[in-house]
Amino acid sequence: MNFSRQALLGIGMIIGGSVMLYAMVQQIGTSDNNVTAPAIVASSTTEPATTAPLTTDIDTEKKLLAQKQKERAMRVAEQEKRAKQFLAEQESAEATALAKSRAENQRYIDNNTPEVVVDKVSEETLATPSMQPRTETSNTAVSQTSTTTDTNAAKAQQQAAEANKLAEAKRVVERQQAAQQKAEAEAKAKEKALAKQKAEQKAAEQKAQAAKTEPPSSPTDYTVKSGDGLIKLARQYNVPVEALAQANNTSPSATLQLGQTITIPSRKQIQRLEREAAEAERKREQEKAQAQAKREAQQRLIEARKEVKETDAKGSFGVQVSLASDQAAAEKVAKKFREAGYQVTTSKTSRGVRVVVGPERGKVAALALKDKINNDPKVDTSGAWVKYW
Repeated sequence: MNFSRQALLGIGMIIGGSVMLYAMVQQIGTSDNNVTAPAIVASSTTEPATTAPLTTDIDTEKKLLAQKQKERAMRVAEQEKRAKQFLAEQESAEATALAKSRAENQRYIDNNTPEVVVDKVSEETLATPSMQPRTETSNTAVSQTSTTTDTNAAKAQQQAAEANKLAEAKRVVERQQAAQQKAEAEAKAKEKALAKQKAEQKAAEQKAQAAKTEPPSSPTDYTVKSGDGLIKLARQYNVPVEALAQANNTSPSATLQLGQTITIPSRKQIQRLEREAAEAERKREQEKAQAQAKREAQQRLIEARKEVKETDAKGSFGVQVSLASDQAAAEKVAKKFREAGYQVTTSKTSRGVRVVVGPERGKVAALALKDKINNDPKVDTSGAWVKYW
């Protein structure tokens, strides 16, 4: 009975303690929630304030992008500079460590090399070696020597490891540089090959286009279709419009009829037609100049006849144009001048038959008449002279 009462009491105490512990845990949880909640609210309230504004201007975006690229380039340059500085420091440290290690090894060798002393020892001494106890001092020296040797060996191993790392880093950098140079060389070679290929292709296209647009090697007949004209066909066959019109006995502005057959001239025909056209143009210019000179001479003659005064030399003046051998030859020349509109007379002399144009009242008018005759292409005379009788 006592045992049951004590057991119940213990169970009640355990239950009560559990309830109190659970209440304390719940209170601690609520206090934590109350403490952290303002922090969360604060962070949520401050988050919009720190959000960067959106940029809607394209120019501003481009400027920001350019500035970021510039900063990135500066950072890359700074990193490369630091890498070079680090490599230089590593090389310096490696050289210093190697020099120091060599010096320490040399000192260790110098300090620990025993001196060999050769004494004259008797055979009895060699036969019966003496045993001496090892002292503590010798043990200490040996321990220090061993410690120093281990330290130097560890330093040498560390320096060797650092030197190996540095050499490996150099090899990696060299391999990267070699690969980059090779890639650049290959890119340049490909670019040159591509440029050469494009130039060859362009030259081939130009050659093909030139061959396509050249005039035919022999005359070709063409049947006029709807929409065709001399200008269009001239462009199509690379033929001058004037040459195409001349080859078909028409004018450059003529209209073609549907179903009409025209001739496309060959290159040789075009060259010949161009020469003929140039010669015809030259003759037209020459005739035009001669006509202009004739008009000017006629105008001077008219003005000279108006200016004739009574004080001029008396008598008749004429322009002798020929001295024929007989009357028949003289009449032939006179006929040519009469057909050109001149008044001609003939007279026999001891030297032959004279052909004279005129007469004119004064010498000034006779000189103007001579200029007109010399510039008249119809009579084709350049040796006329003024004659007084």
